[in-house]
Amino acid sequence: MSRKLMVVVMATLIVGVTWMACAPASPPERTRIDVSALGPQVGEQVPDFSLPDQNGEIRTRESIMGPQGAMLVFVRSANW
Repeated sequence: MSRKLMVVVMATLIVGVTWMACAPASPPERTRIDVSALGPQVGEQVPDFSLPDQNGEIRTRESIMGPQGAMLVFVRSANW
């Protein structure tokens, strides 16, 4: 066996053994989140609020309601 091939084989074995030693024995249990405790649910009426919009104007629940109601969509940025 050539010296170069032996180095490659040994490096591969070292990386493989290290990876196996650091890998978890079994995948972690997924935690179930109770979404009913996180806030209003789909179809529920949102409580009255008074919040500034992107232009600094105060908006209330009543001010955004149209003739058929309103749909609020909250987007949480992944870039904090």
